[in-house]
Amino acid sequence: MLTINALTVRLGGRPILEGASASITPGSRVGLIGRNGAGKSTLMKAIIGEIEPDDGAIEMPKRTRLGYIAQEAPSGSATPFETVLAADAERTALLAEAEHCHDPDRLGDVHDRLIAIDAYTADARAARILIGLGFDEDMQGQPLDSFSGGWKMRVALASLLFSAPDVLLLDEPSNHLDLEATLWLENFLKSYPGTLLVISHERDLLNSVVDTILHLQGGKLTLYPGGYDAFERQRAERAAQLAAAKASQDAQRARLQDYVARNSARASTAKQAQSRAKMLARMQPITALIDDPSLSFDFPNPSELRPPLITLDLAAVGYSEVPVLRQLNLRIDPDDRIALLGRNGNGKTTLARLLAAQLAPMEGSLHASAKMQIGYFTQYQVEELAGDATPLEHMTRAMSGKTPAAVRAQLGRFGFSGPRATQQVGKLSGGERARLALALVTRDAPHLLILDEPTNHLDVDAREALVQALNDYAGAVILISHDRHMVELTADRLVLVDDGTAHDYPGSIEDYIDFVLGRNQPKGEGAAKTAKPKKLSGEAKEAARLAKKQVGEAEAEVARLQKEMSALDRAMFDPATASPALAALTMGELSRRRGKLADQLESAEAAWLGASEALERKVA
Repeated sequence: MLTINALTVRLGGRPILEGASASITPGSRVGLIGRNGAGKSTLMKAIIGEIEPDDGAIEMPKRTRLGYIAQEAPSGSATPFETVLAADAERTALLAEAEHCHDPDRLGDVHDRLIAIDAYTADARAARILIGLGFDEDMQGQPLDSFSGGWKMRVALASLLFSAPDVLLLDEPSNHLDLEATLWLENFLKSYPGTLLVISHERDLLNSVVDTILHLQGGKLTLYPGGYDAFERQRAERAAQLAAAKASQDAQRARLQDYVARNSARASTAKQAQSRAKMLARMQPITALIDDPSLSFDFPNPSELRPPLITLDLAAVGYSEVPVLRQLNLRIDPDDRIALLGRNGNGKTTLARLLAAQLAPMEGSLHASAKMQIGYFTQYQVEELAGDATPLEHMTRAMSGKTPAAVRAQLGRFGFSGPRATQQVGKLSGGERARLALALVTRDAPHLLILDEPTNHLDVDAREALVQALNDYAGAVILISHDRHMVELTADRLVLVDDGTAHDYPGSIEDYIDFVLGRNQPKGEGAAKTAKPKKLSGEAKEAARLAKKQVGEAEAEVARLQKEMSALDRAMFDPATASPALAALTMGELSRRRGKLADQLESAEAAWLGASEALERKVA
């Protein structure tokens, strides 16, 4: 049992955890969640003893082995394979002792223990973990110093998984992983024999791996049974209960205050009034759950451009005259929503840089619309923000020549209004810095938005807000992300980057996941054909483009009618918020107008459904 008992931690005089308590049973799989800056990493550091609590305690059985990834990535001349094997300190020590031990009794004990800890299958287990995290046989034998920081952190993760601690503590383990490695990690964690406590903002991981959610909010901990979706339902129910309780308490408070005000001056009722005044003083206010109003993503919509935005014709791209990708034949239209799939190292970022005009084609051609604006987001932009500058200073420099009102408006789209605009970047959370970087790259209302792992450092609620913003955005989107929930909800076209080229993947993201995990794959000759893209003729491509345009127009009409319907509903049920034109209408006129609008919306939705089915037939 891991027990967190009335834990209080203050950093810089500011309380991070205040009387936080929770009990985690052995073998539990717990997802630790909370808004950015809530104190999740602080709690983990307190559990491993890196931070001394100001009050309270963390209790666990003696000899409990805790496993946690150090912030500093491993380095040196050792290989990933050697580093992972060395992570099992007991095995390493026992093998060394066995080589030099001359006491037959002790030697027997050593060999018995080696068998008990499965030491003789260690090589195979280490290799299996490294392969799952993206290291092929050749990479496993290269020195650590030949790898980037992200790959070194994968080695650190592999070492931790191999060491198999009693309590496995993971802090955003998928941040340095691609989709393929993330899927492998989920499967690995599902069968992990010890206790798991993982900080994650990956909705799919939290749903498929954990059986308990530990929610950190306002310095307090609350346990919820089930995965993330179950937590959301329970949180919504709790919010409704709190809102109802608060409304009831507010009404009771108003009645008591009214009684005290009317009866305090009368001698006959003064005693009762004093009693009620004391009752008011003792009444603890109920605080409703409050969502962060600054959680905002709102991409400015671009001007219209005729398709295509970009055409690649037998293009090749790479570095230092060495191509990474060849034979690229891609067309990107203004309404495309594309997710790039493929393992890290296959060339997804290289392709993104080619489309962003950061790299020129080595062979073939790239044709782009002359008026096209491109917004390209990477994690490097987040890391390179000046910590001593404010969001307002960053945006003012980026929007040189624009009015202060325009600068403030762009910041406001992303939640940096009022004092938030003048707070130093160094004091912002990782999610807030990512939001600022997105505000900067979209300041010119780009026609094409290229996002390379935009969800790192964003909590679950922020990711949902980003999904909504992308779906509302009128430009084209190219997405590289290991968050398949985001891919599922935003991309309608998948491009697989593999074998030195890129082509449209014919299935859905679920098909691709099955393909990666080896599920539902045909045997024999058919297996080689599963990932082959379907070739469309010129006429078929144009028909598909027109069908896609009709779908977009139908979607826009449905959205317009839904907006009108919402305005009518507000006018009928909350007249104070209605526009002057609607406020002037009688309830009967509003009702008749709503009836007509409902008929139009039903027809528009039918048209959208028909257009969508037609598009599916065109590309099937």
